[in-house]
Amino acid sequence: MFDTMTVTKAAGALIGALLFLLLMNWAASSIYNIASSGHGGEGEHAQAYTIPVEETGGESEPAAEEGPDFATVLASADAAAGEKVFGKCKACHKLDGTDGTGPHLNGVVGRAVASISGFNYSDGMKAHGGDWTPEALQEFLTNPKSVVKGTKMAFAGLPKVQDRANLIAYLQSQQ
Repeated sequence: MFDTMTVTKAAGALIGALLFLLLMNWAASSIYNIASSGHGGEGEHAQAYTIPVEETGGESEPAAEEGPDFATVLASADAAAGEKVFGKCKACHKLDGTDGTGPHLNGVVGRAVASISGFNYSDGMKAHGGDWTPEALQEFLTNPKSVVKGTKMAFAGLPKVQDRANLIAYLQSQQ
């Protein structure tokens, strides 16, 4: 069935394939070597650039002023600008006394948290408690998920303090 020539060809093909794999492995490890090249020993590797970092000596510097406090910003807030900011809220909240995906927001300033009867609040919101004072709303609107853990509200928050103040001024006018 098999003669000597057939066995020789099969063995040659197998050995040739293994030799090819060994040579390719050697070539690839030469090209893509991640080990030290032997220049300067096994210690430090040369870097393309360095970024100098000043040591503070363990003493922390006082934090920089972030600007005026929220009460000052709220005092000069523009309800008309807040109506534009409310456009981000319209997808889930209404101001006509009916609930949407979220509870209605007319009269929210000064109202108790999770107090709309008939609305299915998340457990996190029910446990939060308190009242929606302008300061509480300001904190919540900065990052809702960090203030009320487990809230269903998917909104990421308003990063600008002026936008938050304008929105709260607008909501105060919608009592």
